[in-house]
Amino acid sequence: MQSSGENVVIPPHSSTTSDSMYPCTWDAVWALGKINIARSNLKTTNVASMATSNGYPAKAPPSTDPAVYDEHYRKFSGQPLPSKPAQWIQRAAEVSAILAEDAAVREKENRSPVAEISLLKSSGLLKLLGPQRYGGGEQGWDVAYKVIREVAKGDGSLGMLLGYHLLWSWTSAVVGTDEQNERTQELIIGNNYFVGGAVNPRDNDQKITDDGDHIVFSGFKNFNTGGVISDLTVLEGVYEDTDKHIFALVPTNQPAIVFSHNWDNIGLRLTESGSVKIDNVRVPWIDALGWDPQTKTPLEKILTIPWATLLLPTSIQLVFSNFYIGIALGALDFASKYTAKNTRPWPFTPNPADSGTSEPYVLQRYGSFLAHLRAAEALADVAGQKIADIYIHRKADRDISAAERGDVAEWVASVKVVATDTALRVTSGVFEVTGARATATKVGLDRFWRDVRTHTLHDPVAYKNEELGRYLITSEVPMPTWYT
Repeated sequence: MQSSGENVVIPPHSSTTSDSMYPCTWDAVWALGKINIARSNLKTTNVASMATSNGYPAKAPPSTDPAVYDEHYRKFSGQPLPSKPAQWIQRAAEVSAILAEDAAVREKENRSPVAEISLLKSSGLLKLLGPQRYGGGEQGWDVAYKVIREVAKGDGSLGMLLGYHLLWSWTSAVVGTDEQNERTQELIIGNNYFVGGAVNPRDNDQKITDDGDHIVFSGFKNFNTGGVISDLTVLEGVYEDTDKHIFALVPTNQPAIVFSHNWDNIGLRLTESGSVKIDNVRVPWIDALGWDPQTKTPLEKILTIPWATLLLPTSIQLVFSNFYIGIALGALDFASKYTAKNTRPWPFTPNPADSGTSEPYVLQRYGSFLAHLRAAEALADVAGQKIADIYIHRKADRDISAAERGDVAEWVASVKVVATDTALRVTSGVFEVTGARATATKVGLDRFWRDVRTHTLHDPVAYKNEELGRYLITSEVPMPTWYT
C-alpha cells in the first residue's frame, strides 16, 4: 500500500468486544494494514514498468481453445440451471470430472484458461449466488463453498478461479448500496460475466482522483487473479487527499488495464495471477460502491458499520480454505486409485502383504488422511452455514455487531488453520503410499501439493493460530484486516 507520508493512527489494542472500541470499518481495516508495508514494497513507478516491454504491452501467452469442450457446452446448454443445493453440487462434480481428465497436461502447458472459463460459464456455476430474477441460482454461501470445493478436486486452479469470481461478484452486496448491488448483479448474471480483482493489499494503494462525474484509478498490482480472462475487474484504491477507500467494477477489456502476463509459479499455474498496471481507468461516480455521487463522500450507513468488513472472512478466507480442502480431496482420490492399480507391496519384511492395497501402513495412512479431511470438511461446513445464516437473516438491515462479526471470523480462522495443515499433510503424504514411481512427471500427482503450497503462503497461518489463542484466553475478537 502506498505511503501518503502522513502518520497513520492505529486504533488502540483492546481486549474488549464492545462495538464502540472495535474499529470495524474499511478505514480501520486499511489503517491496520499500513504498518510497515510501505517499507517492504517496491515503488509503484519501478514495478509498473514490468507491465510493458519497450513501451509496448507484454505479449499474451497462448490460450486454450473453447472448442475442446463443445460436447459439454451442448450438454449444459440443453439443461436448466440446478434449483436445489444437491443439484448444484452435482453440477460442480460433473465439471470437476471434465477438468480432471487432462488437468495435469493443461497445468504443464500453462496456457491461459479461456476454454475452462467458458466451461464454467456454460455449466452455470458462475451464476450460483446471483438473484433468480436476473437468471441466477440464488443459493447461499454454504452451497457456494461446497461447489468451490468440488471443482477444486478436479483442478485446483479452476476451483480457485471460481472462488475468486464468486467473492468479487459479491463485493457490491457488502460495500455497495442496494441500488448499486442490483445494477451489478443484473450486469454480472444477465451477461454470465466472469469477474476478477486487482485488489492486493500488500501492494501500494491505487490512487483515485476526481474528474467531474468520474473518478480515475491509477496504480500497479503484483497479483491479479483471473484478470486476464475476466470480463469485469474489481478495482480498489484510496481517494485523493483522504484516507478513504473506494471499490468499483470496470470492464476488463480496455487499453487502460495492462497485464504483464508474468504468472509462471510452481502451483495454481492456470489462475492467471500475474501483475497488472491500472493506467487512468475512468469510472462514473455512481459506480463508486458505497459512496454518495453528489457529495463525493462515503455513506456512513454502508461503510462505517461492521457489515462492511464481512467480505474479508466471508468471501476471502473461507473461499481459500475450501479450495485447499478440495485440492486435498482430489489428491486423495487420485492417489487411492493409483495405489489400487500400481502400488506394489514391500517384500523385504517378515510378513509381506499380498498387494499394495493390503499393506497395513498404506491402509493406516489412507485412513488417517480420510479422517482428517472429513473433519476439515465438517468444520468448513459449520463455518459456511454460519456465514450463510448471516446473509439470510441480517442482509436486509445489515445489523451484525462487531462482536458477532468477530466471533464468526474466528470460526473462519479455525477452518483456515485446519485446512492448511491438513491439505499440506495429505498432498505431500500421498507419495508415501503411492511409491517412488508416482513421482514421475507423467503421473501428475505433484500438482496437488504444488497448488496447496503456493496458495497457503498467501498469508501466514501462524498468525491465525495466535489470533485464535488470544480469542480463547482473553475473549478478544480480532480487529478486521484484509486477512481477518
